[in-house]
Amino acid sequence: MDEWFRSEAGCREYIRRLRWPDGFACPHCGALGEPWTMSDGLLRCRSCHGRTSLTAGTVFQDTRKPLRMWFLAMWFVTSQKNGVSALGLQRVLGLGSYETAWTWLHKLRRAMVRPGRDCLTGAVEVDETYVGGPEKGKRGRKTEAKAIVAVAAEKNGRGIGRIRLRRIKDVSADSLLPFVQGAVTPGSEVHTDGWSGYSGLAAAGYQHQVTVINSGPDPAHEVMPRVHIVASLLKRWLLGTHQGGIQHRHLDDYLDEFTFRFNRRRSKARGLLFHRLVQQAVAVGPAPYHTIIGAARDGQPALSGQ
Repeated sequence: MDEWFRSEAGCREYIRRLRWPDGFACPHCGALGEPWTMSDGLLRCRSCHGRTSLTAGTVFQDTRKPLRMWFLAMWFVTSQKNGVSALGLQRVLGLGSYETAWTWLHKLRRAMVRPGRDCLTGAVEVDETYVGGPEKGKRGRKTEAKAIVAVAAEKNGRGIGRIRLRRIKDVSADSLLPFVQGAVTPGSEVHTDGWSGYSGLAAAGYQHQVTVINSGPDPAHEVMPRVHIVASLLKRWLLGTHQGGIQHRHLDDYLDEFTFRFNRRRSKARGLLFHRLVQQAVAVGPAPYHTIIGAARDGQPALSGQ
């Protein structure tokens, strides 16, 4: 990391190449060509003289910290197998504020979702899991305090391919079908249990394979092992890396990070993971602090913490 990005100029040039791989294109007039670099760091078009910020429209927009510190943060995040806590990032970077470290991690988690990413294909298992402490008197799909997470996992032989995770407000068809439609390519085989919330999958263009768990001889974790393994690993990760101290309204960001790490779990090149994260941080757009601490995504209610 230090050898690649020793200076702020090196970090700026890296971002510039990612934003304009074919050369600078003025966002104001569309002109191509090398811009002037002003003393304040802005890029000035030689045709229309419009000024452009290198970091505008990226995760780094409006940052007051050096880009090199951001690069160190991204290197640290991608080099740790199980992720990092805000306290750990604060210590490594020497940040004076825990709030800054916490905000940076949430910004980077949002950058872990590639815009326009491909949906899952082939044969896919789909189920739900519940995140949160035990509830007295609540069994099956009934919950009042837990967060409900929909899980989709590709079948890759006997193993697991890519996954998708999303927090949903309930287990009705109105929540489950949009999840599947956003996560799985139409025409794919979708394997679920016999829950009525999945009954519209065939009409939505999927090959729907149903296994009624309660009436069969095999337990759920054997009938659909992949989604159960993913759910177990997710809960272990939340408890281990983050000690379970996650507010439900921020859970989407943690699901993004877990998915990013899981889908790249076989990658041995930490440098490639770092590159992907910087690349996506440039592409996803800014995430201001007030949007991070505000309402949950997708109109979900901001539930209390675990």
